[in-house]
Amino acid sequence: MKSLFLCSIAVLGWSVTGSAAEQTLNGKISDSMCNETHKTQAEHAKANMSDRDCTLACIKNGGKYVFIADNKTYDIDNQTFSDLKKHAGHDVKMTGDVKGKSITVSKIQMEKSPNRTSE
Repeated sequence: MKSLFLCSIAVLGWSVTGSAAEQTLNGKISDSMCNETHKTQAEHAKANMSDRDCTLACIKNGGKYVFIADNKTYDIDNQTFSDLKKHAGHDVKMTGDVKGKSITVSKIQMEKSPNRTSE
């Protein structure tokens, strides 16, 4: 009986510390090749590209989507989330389960900006 009690305490402790916590973070959708710095002229045959175009080009060439928030880079676990491509290179509010340095996205919202044009 004592070992069953200790085992259930251990499982409960693991599930509490091992679970992700849903959060909403402000940041930018980028790619694993550039992270937060897009040096488009050096990376893309001297082509001058927007952060969005650079991110999409790097994804096409084998990079993965990442999320940059508060000077931290988060790996995005669900790379096929539909709004990632739509908001690539944009400043967004991203909601998802954060665990360590990764996030499983559940929602992406564009940041409101009076001067932003749709890309």
